[in-house]
Amino acid sequence: MIILGIDPGIAIVGWGVIEYNGSKFTTLGYGSIETPAGMKTEQRLSLIFDSINELISKYKPSHMAVEELFFNTNQTTGIRVAEARGVIIMCAHRMGVKVFEYTPLQVKQAVVGYGRAEKKQVITMVTMMLGLQKPPKPDDTADALAIAVCHAHSGTSRLADYYNKGF
Repeated sequence: MIILGIDPGIAIVGWGVIEYNGSKFTTLGYGSIETPAGMKTEQRLSLIFDSINELISKYKPSHMAVEELFFNTNQTTGIRVAEARGVIIMCAHRMGVKVFEYTPLQVKQAVVGYGRAEKKQVITMVTMMLGLQKPPKPDDTADALAIAVCHAHSGTSRLADYYNKGF
């Protein structure tokens, strides 16, 4: 199964693509989509949509794992991130990719084994689990890979199928 992990944002969207076969990971690619701060919101969203579309066309994932929105104290930023997240999910839907959502707590639990793990611990584990030469940069990219790993561990279980079908 090929999984596209996404850490949504308006300024930086982290992405990572892994193949999960049995219990083996193969990293196919990772990086970030960056939109300039001075760019109009609709232009930023369009750039994100086009970039996600290109990633899906290139890697042909069957699943997309997206981090659920975490609201901080800045409501304006939260709204912009929610807009970007909506564009990302819509793009996956239009391209026929199944979308799965995970909280930061679920991601940390799946990758580190502890839901309150520090970001550095997540980055270290992702680097080790995927056999990367060095930690992925920026942190948003490491987060996206962690989200993909979380889905590989959580989303492929029979229990996850049970809940995703709405039983």
